[in-house]
Amino acid sequence: MMKNILRFIAGFSLFGISQPIFAAETSAVNSGVGFLQIAGALVFILLLMFGSAWLLKRIGPITAGNKIPLKIIGGINVGTRERILVVEVDDQWMILGVTPNNISNLGSLEKRDLPTTSQSPAAGVFQDWLKRTIDKRDKAPNEIK
Repeated sequence: MMKNILRFIAGFSLFGISQPIFAAETSAVNSGVGFLQIAGALVFILLLMFGSAWLLKRIGPITAGNKIPLKIIGGINVGTRERILVVEVDDQWMILGVTPNNISNLGSLEKRDLPTTSQSPAAGVFQDWLKRTIDKRDKAPNEIK
């Protein structure tokens, strides 16, 4: 029976659990070693958190089996936190009003072909103006040397 108790105590001393019991018998613990243990544990936990976040980002979100084909066609901001979105669901476009508190169905349209030009007329006007301004600057004599 005494042998089993001694083995039990010896087993705990190997894992550092019984350290407070024998603290009086051992020399004082160096404060630098304690700091290194705490810093090492902190670095390990931070690495574990960043590794988990990277892994979840790499794998992607877990999705349910019932996927609905949904695609955002376009949208426009109508306020600081309000938007109007056109969303394609199957063969129909839905016009949605989106606010921080609510999503409202404003109407629906039949699916259409998207316009082939990617620029709006205003973007073309600005692009032309910018090109003319740069050309004027390049043709003007350099007064500052």
